Amino acid sequence: MAPHDTDPPDTGPDEIKPHSGGSEPDYRFTLANERTFLAWLRTALGLLAGGVAVHQLVPSPAAASAVLATLCVVLAAVLAATAYPRWRRVQIAMRAGEPLPRSLMILVLTGGLLILIVAAAVLLAVS
Repeated sequence: MAPHDTDPPDTGPDEIKPHSGGSEPDYRFTLANERTFLAWLRTALGLLAGGVAVHQLVPSPAAASAVLATLCVVLAAVLAATAYPRWRRVQIAMRAGEPLPRSLMILVLTGGLLILIVAAAVLLAVS
């Protein structure tokens, strides 16, 4: 086998990392992936701030506002915890020239926000 017939040592799927291996993706896609990562973090920070605000500013019923604040904080933590792994998987897929991985976080975020909206509506109705 001629030397040019073999793959370079850093092109195996296990050897591709977010910043090395595979082929360099178009910088616009890398920057778009970074913006998406930062958007997930901004959303998490917004939910965290919302949870703190609900806890501090919604006086009664205390149990209902505590539940609403806890839901906000839990959803924020889930988003923050999954943002980097998602960015990493997408970056590696782009370097490997593979399809982008699916993300359940869109469904989780949508469902979480729906639960928050219903909880807020119930809180408004009972107060």
